[in-house]
Amino acid sequence: MEYTPTSPQRIVCLTEETTEMLYILGEQDRIVGISGFTVRPPEARREKPRVSAFTSAKIDRILELDPDLVLGFSDLQAEIALDLIRKGLNVHIFNQRSLKEILDMIVMLGAMVNARQRAEVWIEQVRLKITAMSAENAVQTSRPRVYFEEWDNPMISGIRWVSELIEIAGGQDCFQELSGSALAKDRIIADPAEVIRRAPDIIVGSWCGKKFQPESVAARPGWQEIPAVSNNRVYEIKSPYILQPGPAALTDGLDQLHAIIKDWYRIA
Repeated sequence: MEYTPTSPQRIVCLTEETTEMLYILGEQDRIVGISGFTVRPPEARREKPRVSAFTSAKIDRILELDPDLVLGFSDLQAEIALDLIRKGLNVHIFNQRSLKEILDMIVMLGAMVNARQRAEVWIEQVRLKITAMSAENAVQTSRPRVYFEEWDNPMISGIRWVSELIEIAGGQDCFQELSGSALAKDRIIADPAEVIRRAPDIIVGSWCGKKFQPESVAARPGWQEIPAVSNNRVYEIKSPYILQPGPAALTDGLDQLHAIIKDWYRIA
């Protein structure tokens, strides 16, 4: 029997980062379904049917699309994955939590669609950018302390890739010791006074799924004495740019962090 190996031709992406990366690689024609939370690239929302949220999916609709591969992310999509596997579909769940793991994911995704070389070329561009940014910040004698808030109630600090991006952009993560915890529940800051004690120079909020409210942060009891609040350095980076563990975080997310921190250096 002759056998000709083929790569996946009909892919459902349950989260945005794989959708965006497939578009970057020029492999968007393989995508037959996307997450309803997808905003990058904007044409994906116009061109592709939306078949899932983050922790739920239209299983029957996905089956109608007849995918030969479904791509998801993290333990939060484990139940969706299980349902689809039981229906006989091929499912791959990525679980990237650091910059290295994001880059590894991009290489693996590229290999899945016979575009590994293109993925590696894109990664090399990102590496050059990171190297240049790190060199620029190496001359600084001090770094601003940055508190990144992923959620407000309960207060949750930034995950590992966000902490790493803060460092590359020239800052110092106030809660770096929490960033290695993959689960949000392990990054809860139970006592808001701990943020006061750590005295961040910059506060960045990215409340996944809702608009960040800097005025409510500034109004928290005792927070007026935090340098970031007293100096009006409370910013929002929208979650699709920074909390998506894929190309967005490495490009626009990093650029926005760098601009915020560079402005602090300019004034300090």
